[in-house]
Amino acid sequence: MCMHNPPCPNADAADREAAKVALRDDVTGFARLCNGVIRFNDTEELLPDNTIIAPHRSDHVRQAAAA
Repeated sequence: MCMHNPPCPNADAADREAAKVALRDDVTGFARLCNGVIRFNDTEELLPDNTIIAPHRSDHVRQAAAA
């Protein structure tokens, strides 16, 4: 359960990548988010239910690149 205020988005939410990083390992290239999502450096994600999200650019990265 997330202890952040405001709480991090759930793993099944569209903005799941906005969750805070709970654990990061730069050597192996992944971060575990507060909501249980594992995000890899290539932007691939592994959800807690073992669903794989193919590498992609999140909306906030696209918006920053366009600015």
